[in-house]
Amino acid sequence: MAHFAQLDDNNVVVNVIVIANEVLLDSEGIEQEQKGIDFCQELLGGKWIQTSYNKSFRANFAGVGCVYDPERDVFITQKPYPSWVLDETTFNYKAPIEKPTSNTDDYFWTWNEDRLEWVKTIVF
Repeated sequence: MAHFAQLDDNNVVVNVIVIANEVLLDSEGIEQEQKGIDFCQELLGGKWIQTSYNKSFRANFAGVGCVYDPERDVFITQKPYPSWVLDETTFNYKAPIEKPTSNTDDYFWTWNEDRLEWVKTIVF
């Protein structure tokens, strides 16, 4: 199955659909992204681009709210907090300090934006 993301005028993902791989095949049996784009446009209208569920291209699987950067040809995940910065390798946002690695079944770590720190959260 092939996945395609619909973009708004600001390249923000507004929809993601799945289509059959056969739709992408040209007369020689080779997948062509443009055939998928054309199919999506005929079916639903709008601007479409292919995304990879296993992240084999365009850095991240497109989800609603992600942004497509055409200059870098990648999908960038949503920024969860104002203090987080974009990792230019993964195109995901990271906290300004590393998340602690010690976890048990009794607690997990959550980000506190007001204090700019990871907070241990107890599981009940």
